Amino acid sequence: MMKVSDVMSKPPLTVSPSTSARIAAQLMRNRRVRHLPVVDGDGRVLGMITNRDLEHAAFLPALSGYLAWDRRRLKAPRVSDLMTWSAVTVSPDAPLTQAGILMFERRIGSLVVVEKDRLVGILTGRDLLRALGRIRAERRAT
Repeated sequence: MMKVSDVMSKPPLTVSPSTSARIAAQLMRNRRVRHLPVVDGDGRVLGMITNRDLEHAAFLPALSGYLAWDRRRLKAPRVSDLMTWSAVTVSPDAPLTQAGILMFERRIGSLVVVEKDRLVGILTGRDLLRALGRIRAERRAT
């Protein structure tokens, strides 16, 4: 049985809550990823920022009259302003099927892989699809 650790991306690219949203967007674009775990200085997962969070940030200027934010935050938001302050986690030893079901049920595109309260990887929908493709290819070959 295939486990999360067999297909997860490691080490994952991460950002801190104080990273500028612009830098996070550049990292995602340059590395061609859609999800970045947000970690503290000790490597503990605080949450997740996604390309969708960053896309929604484009609406900040239009919403400025309705938000009680400092103008500097509106012009230069940080990851902490846009991120989801929780992340769905999974163990590296979890069966891949269990992780896939969790992603489907929660309607999320990635899982943060944590071991002993420390980030060890990220499992994305792309990782799952690649693994399923390998499994199918192996079954056809036999």
